Amino acid sequence: MKKFYLILAAMAAMSLSAQADSAVSGTLFVGDYEDANEIYNGSYFDMAPTNFYLAHTGAQLIYTADELADLQDKRDAMVTGISFKFTNAGAYEDITRNVKLYLQEIDETAFAVVEGVKQFFTFDNPVLEFEVTYNMLDIYYEDEEIFFDLADAPFAVSPGKSLLMTIVFDALDDDNCTMGSDYAPFYTSGIRGKGMVYTNNWTGFEQYAQGEDFPDATAMLGCGTNVELPVTKIDYLYSENPSGVAEVTAAAEKDGPYYNLMGQPMDANNLPAGLYLHNGKKVLVK
Repeated sequence: MKKFYLILAAMAAMSLSAQADSAVSGTLFVGDYEDANEIYNGSYFDMAPTNFYLAHTGAQLIYTADELADLQDKRDAMVTGISFKFTNAGAYEDITRNVKLYLQEIDETAFAVVEGVKQFFTFDNPVLEFEVTYNMLDIYYEDEEIFFDLADAPFAVSPGKSLLMTIVFDALDDDNCTMGSDYAPFYTSGIRGKGMVYTNNWTGFEQYAQGEDFPDATAMLGCGTNVELPVTKIDYLYSENPSGVAEVTAAAEKDGPYYNLMGQPMDANNLPAGLYLHNGKKVLVK
């Protein structure tokens, strides 16, 4: 019995090893993320994904298939993390926000314009929601990141599609906005016109999206309509053939039995798709 358990343990270890080998991590950068030096210093409602200055902000960012090409070329690509970089240019207090991230694939590569007015996209069901406090005095004049951790709920991407990110920041009260004129601006990517933002000190973006003014984006509503994409880091996983695994379309070899990963013998002439052990090797049957 002890020997049987050891065999199962060995099989499980080999299975985990194969899975680890087949899931490969990658990182895609939009803009010069590592050495970013361009920050936006214009009107506060032209900054994405948030400006920290007002209590409520919302941003929509379009990442086109061209910008995501390195990610979309990978098999079974899944986004596991998204980061934006900002510099604390002199805020003096803790900033607490409720944050929601919405992700959806779209065919569009730009925001629609109706009678001269740019339109936000409709959005529903956040993929991530959390509360975070940024201790600005601890990062005084230093670079910091906003990070969305999707490891527990990775988002699948499809070739040829654009990725729309909708990001909502809400203060815990309407008075929670930063002091002074320096309010943690975000580094920019050099890609203009792929973002739109909404800013308000009393009404949140989700509440605005339920009103009669939505989806219009106008300066009267505190909207920036030609916003530059922030520098963005996208972490992802994709599938790669496990090391040492042979791909076969039929399994008719007779020189040894096939075992599934539980150590059970299988019929070599009638193998379902999956990973097997054969003659001391891992074999992937498609």
